[in-house]
Amino acid sequence: MTQAPATPRRSPRRHDREILALAVPAFGALVAEPLFVMVDSAVIGHLGTSPLAGLAVAAALLTTAVSIFVFLAYATTAAVARRVGAGDLPAALRQGMDGIWLALLLGAAVIAVVLPTAPWLVELFGASGTAAPYAVTYLRISALGIPAMLVVLAATGVLRGLQDTRTPLYVAVGGFSVNAVLNVALVYGAGLGIAGSAWGTVIAQCGMAAVYLTVVVHGARRHGASLRPDAAGIRACAQAGAPLLVRTLSLRAVLMIATAVAARLGDVPVAAHQVVNSLWSLLAFALDAIAIAGQAIIGRYLGAGDAAGARAACRRMVQWGVAAGVVLGLLVVLARPLFIPLFTSDPAVKDALLPALLIVAVTQPVAGVVFILDGVLMGAGDGPYLAWAMLATLAVFAPVALLVPVAGGGLTALWWAMALMMTVRMVTLWLRARSGRWIVTGASR
Repeated sequence: MTQAPATPRRSPRRHDREILALAVPAFGALVAEPLFVMVDSAVIGHLGTSPLAGLAVAAALLTTAVSIFVFLAYATTAAVARRVGAGDLPAALRQGMDGIWLALLLGAAVIAVVLPTAPWLVELFGASGTAAPYAVTYLRISALGIPAMLVVLAATGVLRGLQDTRTPLYVAVGGFSVNAVLNVALVYGAGLGIAGSAWGTVIAQCGMAAVYLTVVVHGARRHGASLRPDAAGIRACAQAGAPLLVRTLSLRAVLMIATAVAARLGDVPVAAHQVVNSLWSLLAFALDAIAIAGQAIIGRYLGAGDAAGARAACRRMVQWGVAAGVVLGLLVVLARPLFIPLFTSDPAVKDALLPALLIVAVTQPVAGVVFILDGVLMGAGDGPYLAWAMLATLAVFAPVALLVPVAGGGLTALWWAMALMMTVRMVTLWLRARSGRWIVTGASR
């Protein structure tokens, strides 16, 4: 860990180099996260439709349990980047340690809730009688890795704020590789079925957390930042992340409603939804790589008092987001014959997921704008607006999605509702970015 360079002179090429330097390794780290679920989907999918349907429900619950605390990464990135821009690296690392301690506390609390309530949660999601046992097994085992994943989120935020996205890339690649090997070995080699997949993921997650802790603790000691838990600092981290928690809960509610609706359509639609949702998550994380660069760059510009630089960087990143969305959409259309057989051999599932994949493809440019502006506003510490904007989006999406099974619609109709949700998000974020009210300079917002 070293002091980040001073804010560079503004120009499109300068911004391009900055964005590439942070976004390329961030892309590798981000796509590794949905690849964990995609590997599990590919391995378990060949065990049958019911195990895959069970994974769909359990994965949605687990992703929710972890992702609602993604503020551990996002808020930490913005806060650390501002202090780096202001030239106070010890304070930046101290803030990062507070985030890691908060992650451990939250992880313990989540385990205490998920383990005893797993059957009820699966039933709440509408899993069929054949899929429910698989879902409960996967959920209970994988929940043991939640504290590790929250530590990974917090530590990743520290490194991103320090303008370091390479270390998260190396850790993510290593974790993904271990997870893939363990999944195959435990599911097929050891004959553990879906439980083997869950254990492989937990082991990989714990290994990733251990590496992150080693890196961050070493940096904190080198720069004289305390490693001890500080009640006031932990409380401040929680308060700063509260608006982002509301924003993320609203987003997760959207995704949970989508999975619950798909589950009520039957095993074939929910199995197809799991495949489409896995790909959608992969694409989202790919676009979010530019947003991660945005968080770090915008936070640093604002911390250094450079409002004009923040505006210019925002404009350039939106251009990148649109272009990336077009490319990703075309890749989905062209590559669909190659990746669909990787997840299922069931003709009914293949037929159900194809129209939904095309919807995902055509909405990628919209997604590009959404993720980039989301990252820019997070980097600026504009959490309260993000919370209200996502609540408004949920209010539009929920009634539309819940009407799908009532009106006799299928998986395609559900994914058109998802497209509507992304459009509403784009409008609310664009209005905020255009207003300039997110620009507040200084070491803290």
